Amino acid sequence: MTVTEETATAVSLVPRTVPRFTDEELAVISKDFEGAPASTVIRWAVDTFHPYLSLSASMTDAVLIDLAHKVEPSIEVVFIDTGYHFPETLETVQAVRHRYGLNLKMMTVPHHDEELWRVDPENCCSAVKVGQLDRALQGKLAWMSGLRRAEADTRAAAPIVSRDVRGLVKINPIATWSDDDVDGYIADHDIILNPLLLKGFTSIGCMPCTTPPTDPNDPRSGRWAGRAKTECGLHDA
Repeated sequence: MTVTEETATAVSLVPRTVPRFTDEELAVISKDFEGAPASTVIRWAVDTFHPYLSLSASMTDAVLIDLAHKVEPSIEVVFIDTGYHFPETLETVQAVRHRYGLNLKMMTVPHHDEELWRVDPENCCSAVKVGQLDRALQGKLAWMSGLRRAEADTRAAAPIVSRDVRGLVKINPIATWSDDDVDGYIADHDIILNPLLLKGFTSIGCMPCTTPPTDPNDPRSGRWAGRAKTECGLHDA
């Protein structure tokens, strides 16, 4: 059974009281949220889709988790343990889990005999990250991410609400936030940070493919440095 077929089967089991949206309706909702607080977007997502809703977390910081936890403490948080993470990232997972008592769904990638990132770097992310996210989202109708337009030119047009390739609704509650907005929220709410942020990293992924930024004007320039690759595929899927 393909992921699309699995999703369709799962959706067929969802109570009829959960609303279905056309792409046109999602576009209108997204536009209406342009000036709304992130908490309002999250409240809509929870009221509309919970418990068929997940939050995907990279554990660079706990901003979105903090926002979502204040709206619905039981929301499912997904973290993909690729087997290639920095120790600091895994420490952050445990610190965040302890503080919030998270309903954490840890997706662990099976051990590879070869280092996939080395032998097939272009397909590593799709095999390791996207495949695990597909598994995590089976049975869901929607998911949230902390993607922001200010992070990269490739994300500048990211909608607040849209439909992904699985047919699920994807919500980016802090899509409109600037770096200053994030820094202010972190300071005001004592948000847990990945310690690597204090060591010069500005975008944190798997250890073999992440360095401090090579371009001070591009916070994601330390990801896959020297390659044409700019995204892991999670936000294309």
